[in-house]
Amino acid sequence: MSLLRVIFIFVLVTGGFSYSAGQAATPSAPDKSSAAAVQSSNFEKSRRLMDQGKYDEAIAQLQGLSAKDPARKGLARELGTAYYKKGDYMKAVDLLKKATGEDPGDNEATQLLGLSYYLSGHPAEAIPLLDKVQTWFSRANVDASYVLGICYIQTKNYPQAREAFARMFDVPVDSAASYLFTARMLFRQEFDPIAEEHAQKAVALDPKLPLAHYLLGELYLYKSRIPEAIAEFEKELAINPGHAATYYKLADAYTHVQKFDDAERLLQRSIWLDATSTGPYILMGKVLEKKGETELAVRALEHALAMDPNNPIPHHLLGEAYRELGKSEDAARELKIAEQLTESQNAKR
Repeated sequence: MSLLRVIFIFVLVTGGFSYSAGQAATPSAPDKSSAAAVQSSNFEKSRRLMDQGKYDEAIAQLQGLSAKDPARKGLARELGTAYYKKGDYMKAVDLLKKATGEDPGDNEATQLLGLSYYLSGHPAEAIPLLDKVQTWFSRANVDASYVLGICYIQTKNYPQAREAFARMFDVPVDSAASYLFTARMLFRQEFDPIAEEHAQKAVALDPKLPLAHYLLGELYLYKSRIPEAIAEFEKELAINPGHAATYYKLADAYTHVQKFDDAERLLQRSIWLDATSTGPYILMGKVLEKKGETELAVRALEHALAMDPNNPIPHHLLGEAYRELGKSEDAARELKIAEQLTESQNAKR
């Protein structure tokens, strides 16, 4: 057994790595502009309620104001904002349309109207509004710029999408980086053939652009084009040898062709470079189990669960490993937890 593998097994046993997690960003209402301050004192209470997440109470308070004074200036804007924050985007659209009709220069209401159209499934209607906002706030709100790019993707206007993402990331619109960013967004939206075209264009413009070959590898792996995926990940490592995720994805590709020793070696490297991700530990558990090293597989999966106890996948794999070791009670426990977590996650979708 090599010295590196001995050290790696020691780390699995002792749990010698630390973990930190981040939270995904979600689209939020843009900052208030100076135009939004008109008669703000009339709406202080409702705004406080919105800041506290009490959207129904804020809406009720604003509706009370409307009953007393239906023509109150800015009321449609405030109600539209409350419905936007609540997630009732169609009601937000109706009110924000009224608000922008009352004050065409209200840029925040215009941006919120565009975002409401997008979030209610109407990207074509969102585009002119969000594009107008970009003229006013070049880089002021990343969410709106991102949504504008996604709207262009959904309406199949890919050059305009690329322009939006180039503006968002401050890169030239015809650069390799611009094509790469657009390819990533296209892939996320499941526009796979167009994503591949953009990623290939990025590579053609700059063959040594970091993460371009990686993205192509991810795309090919997702499409089960394993030899192509392996080739792209290897190209990425040649120009970006410190990228932990590439070792992980290349290992994943190797498991598809039953090269478990190679996969284990690559997973070790991925973990040495970045011990904060559960993915390599989970895949290591799978690989070690395939190799018949079930005890070590258990160590890897237990480590993954210490980092992310609410992930059903390592619970399920650990249950299978325990069953293989003849630990029926432990196996039943882990498989039950996996089932419960899966049901809970599905219920939230």
